[in-house]
Amino acid sequence: MINNGTLSLPQLRQRLEALGCVTDAVDVASAPGRVDSRYRAVVLSGTKVRAHDQDHYRPLIDLVMTTDVPVFGICGGMQIIAVANGARLTPGSQRVGGYEVQVDVQDPLFAYVKPTVTVFHRHTLYVRAAPEGFRAIGRSEPAPVEFLRSDDGRIYGSQAHLEFRRDGMEILRGFTRLFQ
Repeated sequence: MINNGTLSLPQLRQRLEALGCVTDAVDVASAPGRVDSRYRAVVLSGTKVRAHDQDHYRPLIDLVMTTDVPVFGICGGMQIIAVANGARLTPGSQRVGGYEVQVDVQDPLFAYVKPTVTVFHRHTLYVRAAPEGFRAIGRSEPAPVEFLRSDDGRIYGSQAHLEFRRDGMEILRGFTRLFQ
């Protein structure tokens, strides 16, 4: 797990560990240059630094784009991935709490949820269109890209904080099945 400054890292780790994952957390400045064979996936947490600060996140972006393991960017982690690949962040209404999102249940990420999920948000910035090489796999009215996936199916992103709701836990379960 790459900790980009989220306050909810303990909850995110707890959720993944409850799913049988062994987690290791490092801050973005200490992220390795590459993922060695000990690691089967990379999770990027939410952020305190704005996702459009490409200089700050350059080593992390290089890691994400060159690793062979599945990657899941959550909240600001998704925004880092999207912006690095050409998406823009735009301001929108402030959302705090549970919100309904429509998801593409044919995607393996959503194997354990229904087409409408309730996820937790704490946001004012949104990705309005998936960047080239990615597609939106979840949407809501204020956020057309609630979830995204790379065309090769290796990189995922969630605008929501999946560590706080039951549906979020089940989406994390879907992610863990990609590498177990």
